[in-house]
Amino acid sequence: MTSSLYWQTEGEGSDLVLIHGWGMNGAVWQPTVEKLRSQYRVHSVDLSGYGHSAELGSADFDEMVEQVLTQAPAKAAWLGWSLGGLIATQAALTAPDRVSQLITVASSPRFSAEKGWRGIKPVVLSQFTEQLKDDFTLTVERFMALQAMGSPNAKQDIKQVKRAVFSRPSPNQAALATGLAILADIDLRERLSQLTMPVCRMYGRLDGLVPIKVAQDMDTLLPNSSKVVFEQASHAPFISHSDEFIAELRYFLEQQ
Repeated sequence: MTSSLYWQTEGEGSDLVLIHGWGMNGAVWQPTVEKLRSQYRVHSVDLSGYGHSAELGSADFDEMVEQVLTQAPAKAAWLGWSLGGLIATQAALTAPDRVSQLITVASSPRFSAEKGWRGIKPVVLSQFTEQLKDDFTLTVERFMALQAMGSPNAKQDIKQVKRAVFSRPSPNQAALATGLAILADIDLRERLSQLTMPVCRMYGRLDGLVPIKVAQDMDTLLPNSSKVVFEQASHAPFISHSDEFIAELRYFLEQQ
């Protein structure tokens, strides 16, 4: 697929790419962008099938990674939230010369739970897939609620995410289904040792989608990476704990 994704670029300085999660779009990053643009040139993308890229339709995992790599700056720090963390990680593995630093937020190299690995129960992903066929708007809203669960500011967080997501065109239904399949099937754990750039992993301790046990397991898989845990955050710490998140992100970016 050669059509251009929708990008929003703001600010001056070194390049930073932001990649959103499932069912979302680049608008979720706007408050973050506003706090970073004085110091960085921030590029937020709407992935294929989402937001202003909705008309491009569904793309599989490798296609999504290729699309973003093709249109991203020649070299940048990459930050991916949730599903976006998988895409950023795969980009770093595919084109390490293009990714100067890798930051994953509330993400996992394998989202689906299996024996010995915490994550989203496969039955939950299956239920979301079935619900998409009946009412995909409601399904996305339910996923938003699941993301905020556990956060002390859950209602406020959901409201902010909804406002951002619904400010742009609704996601393509086929792209949503493909995204759920990616969350169910992709497993990058065995390749993580190939990462050569500085890596920072950020988690919400109360996250119900990426359990904090994943952060501990990742200490073994990526022993040289940095880890940040937001004690009172759930799945979207950049929304619920914005100032703390920005401080930690800036610290990591400036240390490298």
